[in-house]
Amino acid sequence: QVPVVESGGGSVQAGGSLRLSCTIRRDLPFRLYNMGWFREAPGKGREMVACIKENGGRKIYADSMKGRFTISKDNAKKTLYLQMNNLEAEDTAVYMCAADLLLGVSDDSCEGHGSSYWGQGTQVTVAS
Repeated sequence: QVPVVESGGGSVQAGGSLRLSCTIRRDLPFRLYNMGWFREAPGKGREMVACIKENGGRKIYADSMKGRFTISKDNAKKTLYLQMNNLEAEDTAVYMCAADLLLGVSDDSCEGHGSSYWGQGTQVTVAS
């Protein structure tokens, strides 16, 4: 069974909204994981979008997403969400969910490590 599965991608006009969802394999301890969303656009490297502490008590956003994107984590439903509003053409990318991330203590870093789980991604296309 695939450990991480994303859904909710699609095509929208600039200014529109989408909500991405992410679930993980049932045997994994969802509530214990820091989780996040990353994206890869054509010709660009992987970029952190937003990350959240395991209990939802801390959220980290990339500067270009602040005020437009909201990350949330429902431990009861074992689902991670990314609400994306006011989408721009530059947001076009494959969006990937990740579980078991490291959050910076003294900075707003969010990184995977050797034991992190990654999804295959869901395509988001924003037409200008």
